[in-house]
Amino acid sequence: MSDGPIVSGPVAAQADAALAALTEALAPGTTLGLYLYGSAVAGGLRPDSDLDLFGVVRRRLTDVERTALVAGLVPLSWRAERPVDWRPLELTLVVADEVRPWHYPPRFDFQYGEWLREELLAGDGKAPAGLQPDVAIQVRMVLDLGRPLAGPPAAALLEAPPHTDVVRAMLDELPSLLADLETDTRNVLLTLARAWSTMATGELRPKDAAADWAIERLAEAHGAVLASARRAYLVGGEGASEPARVRSAATELVARIREASG
Repeated sequence: MSDGPIVSGPVAAQADAALAALTEALAPGTTLGLYLYGSAVAGGLRPDSDLDLFGVVRRRLTDVERTALVAGLVPLSWRAERPVDWRPLELTLVVADEVRPWHYPPRFDFQYGEWLREELLAGDGKAPAGLQPDVAIQVRMVLDLGRPLAGPPAAALLEAPPHTDVVRAMLDELPSLLADLETDTRNVLLTLARAWSTMATGELRPKDAAADWAIERLAEAHGAVLASARRAYLVGGEGASEPARVRSAATELVARIREASG
């Protein structure tokens, strides 16, 4: 596991606050490890990047713990309450013996993200949990570049998914990803580019680097749509918005993904 860049400033302060919220909400000894991953340690945070956290816990959370954890995370993540230089949080928790030994599909026990906030606040502790292919990709990213905030190095708690399961996860996520194409165009296009790049090369690149790789291999029209999404990712905003061009580029990326997956 790489140490990654030094975590300091607002990132360190927000990560420490998230760890404190986790520690306060859960019974002592429940949290085995918490890891910072994603853009903060791979390529640098972009204007609209979330702060990605992944935790390993000893057992499934109780409804009381889920409610307390949501209450602790909202003021650290929600734009209306968090400090101005902090970011939206995304936190995923898995139970240690449910991901090691590794099996597919993996299960998560808790997830917080701003797209879930209202549902979580209204849920009386019934936070979403269950089988989730995307956990395979998260575990791979945490093992590749994750930085411990608490607990041992990630490899002591997590087992690396085989590349075939990472490919499977990316294929299994395609329907839900494409369902968000109109509402989250930039991120869907960049995630498709990363899936293609990963399947073709075995390397899990940052989104902008994966877009660079894909643009070189696409026809000019499709490459231009992806380039617009890449620019927006780097400077903020949504990028290309013409629905027909976006759908055409997404269709081409999906075809390349399926071809690369064999």
